[in-house]
Amino acid sequence: MTSRRSPPVIENPWQRLRRFTDARIALGRAGVSLPTRPHLEFQFAHARARDAVHLTLDIPVLETELAARQIETVRLRSAAGDRRTYLTRPDLGRQLDDDSRERLSAFSADGGVVFVVADGLSALAVHRHAIPLLEIVLPRATETGLEGGLVVLVDHGRVAIGDEIGERLGAAMSVVLIGERPGLSSPDSLGVYLTYDPRVGRTDAERNCISNIRREGLAYAEAAQKLVYLMTEAYRRRLSGVQLKDETPAIQPEDTVTGSTKNFLVDDDG
Repeated sequence: MTSRRSPPVIENPWQRLRRFTDARIALGRAGVSLPTRPHLEFQFAHARARDAVHLTLDIPVLETELAARQIETVRLRSAAGDRRTYLTRPDLGRQLDDDSRERLSAFSADGGVVFVVADGLSALAVHRHAIPLLEIVLPRATETGLEGGLVVLVDHGRVAIGDEIGERLGAAMSVVLIGERPGLSSPDSLGVYLTYDPRVGRTDAERNCISNIRREGLAYAEAAQKLVYLMTEAYRRRLSGVQLKDETPAIQPEDTVTGSTKNFLVDDDG
């Protein structure tokens, strides 16, 4: 007489919920451990997130692609001289080096908008999503009467470096496109931080953030709509941050876009 053996993997009864999220839920179990497949998928996701953090920004490629679209750029560097320093000294990633300050003196935003593209903690996100987003935002911003359009590319930059850049250029507003801290299901998430009247010393409470911009998250068109709305309202009301709320039309239930707009948070770039 043969005995019936239990299957090696015991499925989780909530597994059907996984079709709504990339989060690691309802993975099942093999004995007291994860099944082999989810365990290997976890290791792969961790490796992708780690690689995203250490990947350097290829600014010459961005310069070439933006120049092909007739978008003016200027290249700068933070005071963090290399990737290791950048990861261990967040304060240096929030300020320009001396050469960049001198180079920036030749430019002016003249009360307009300056767009800052920085690697943050995922250069992968910048390479994949920054230019497609800018292609939508720049013409829409111009149509609504927002002046400016200079794009500053920054090596080893964090969110707050947009404050110094905006202040030195005399910009009314800085918009920082930056790679967010990678998650195990999102190594390429792009964040956008808007600050009205940027200057050194601004706090996170004085910024607005649109996060999770990527193909599996917040779509470019939806992110652009939110950003242009916030930029327009920031100009009109002369403020940004906790006092400026996202009042764009709600996403319909049938839409598959997922993302968030925040008014106060700790920098996602670390």
